[in-house]
Amino acid sequence: MTHIQRMVIGMAVWMAVAACALWIPTAQAEQTRFNYRLKWLFNTSVAGDVFAMENGFFADAGLDVQVREGSPEKDAIKELELGYAHFGVASADQVIRALEKGADVVVLAQVFQINPMQWIYRYPQVQITHPADLKQYHLGVTFGGNDETIMQTLLATADLTLRDVKVTGVRFDFTPFLKNQVDLWPVYRNSQGVILADRLAKEGETVRFLNPADFGVDFVANSIVTSGAMAADYPDLVARFLSALLAAWEAAMDPANQASVLAAVKKYDTGTQGQVQAAQLDVTRTLVKPDPDIPVGRIQTAAWAQTEAIMLDQGLIRTPVHVTSRLRNPVLVQ
Repeated sequence: MTHIQRMVIGMAVWMAVAACALWIPTAQAEQTRFNYRLKWLFNTSVAGDVFAMENGFFADAGLDVQVREGSPEKDAIKELELGYAHFGVASADQVIRALEKGADVVVLAQVFQINPMQWIYRYPQVQITHPADLKQYHLGVTFGGNDETIMQTLLATADLTLRDVKVTGVRFDFTPFLKNQVDLWPVYRNSQGVILADRLAKEGETVRFLNPADFGVDFVANSIVTSGAMAADYPDLVARFLSALLAAWEAAMDPANQASVLAAVKKYDTGTQGQVQAAQLDVTRTLVKPDPDIPVGRIQTAAWAQTEAIMLDQGLIRTPVHVTSRLRNPVLVQ
């Protein structure tokens, strides 16, 4: 190795160490800095997160939180492991898969009380009163996605499998559903579901949504996570972060704050029309806080246990991970 190569490598290592040191929590810092990695892009689904950073919730708690968009390529749990993020948002299946691989991750709060992953269908053309009714319809499923796991579980409640129904693989193109070639299409109820329902309503069609939870399939969606080491070493900072974030979510889900919440979301999601965002926020509210007495962030232990059981039963994990032992907020765990 040449001298220049050694210098380049040495500089790279120094820069990496310096970058990490920049955001390691320190009691001496005027404001403790954190990175918080979301699961998806800025839109109405993350209204509470956007509201927190736009309205000073973190700063009031003495925290400097960098809220960063997620994407399919940005895994919050992996970033926790690498030290790139201190907190993140991950779906339950991501948490459970990571635990099986030995990741040190704990769950601090559960954002959605009702999973937004549901199926849209035209009514009364399609009518579903029992999972067995699905046998007569053409289903859309994202192979390898959450919705495939959920649909397999839903079908199993009627002693059916995907082989017993007609299935089409789903991508980002809604054309097969819009052309009436597929009867039920998987959507996130509070984002794509709103857009499709609005479009079909303008064409005089009525839609409904198949919610697997209505038939006893509770598969947990997005939750707030951190590393076990972070929770153990900095309990006060973790508590301050979570308290500020959940307070923001509570405020964001209050209809009285709708205008200011939409203004905050619009600042980051400029491509969605205002009336659509308003409708998306209305639906998000029903999924995050379905009852006024339910605190934002409540962790449903039974649903986590069922999610792990579903994944174990379908071979998505090979051994139990005892995920309920990683639910770490005694106030929110129920």
